[in-house]
Amino acid sequence: MIRNFKLVLEWDSEEKVYAVTVPALPGCVTQGKNREEALERAHEAIAGHIEALKIIGQPVPQGDVEFAEVQVNVS
Repeated sequence: MIRNFKLVLEWDSEEKVYAVTVPALPGCVTQGKNREEALERAHEAIAGHIEALKIIGQPVPQGDVEFAEVQVNVS
């Protein structure tokens, strides 16, 4: 079965990498030196995370996250 997972990509200016988290899979994180590498590594990290869940007998989370945006005055 094919599943889509939402990712959060954040540029880390100190480390000079894209940090990637997968909110639907707590603890599933990776990074890459550019966006393309970060996405490739995210694919690998998700596959490995799911395999690890299966090995330890834990279910793969069925839900995903929803993103929303709010405006806040920061002046």
